[in-house]
This record gives sequence, structure tokens and C-alpha cells, in this order.
Amino acid sequence: NMEVEILGNIGEKIKKKRLEKHMKQCELAERAEMSNTFLSDIENGRSEPSIKTLGKIAVALEIDIKKFF
Repeated sequence: NMEVEILGNIGEKIKKKRLEKHMKQCELAERAEMSNTFLSDIENGRSEPSIKTLGKIAVALEIDIKKFF
């Protein structure tokens, strides 16, 4: 399913950027004002983040939201 593939890909990109910045998942979740569980679900392609949520994650990672697509 293409939708699952795209969501998984975004989650993988978030995780990759987080690890590049040497951030723990709980640290990014706190900065993005979300639960660690929700961030984990996004990174693993189990949850579909809204554009607003992706924006919060991008700000927390100090990157442009376009990097997720």
C-alpha cells in the first residue's frame, strides 16, 4: 500500500534526522510537545502524523518540513 510506504518513509526520515542530531526519542517528543509513544508510532509508520504535527517535529529538529517529503 503506497500510503503506508509514504508514512513509513516519513517516519524513517524523522528517526534518521533525530539520530544525526544525537537526540533521544524522549527528548524530541518533549521538544515537539507530544508523547514518546506517539513519536515512536510515527517513526515506525504506525501513526499518521498531521501536517501540524510534522511542523512541530521539524521545528524541534531545527529543519525544514520539506525534508520529510
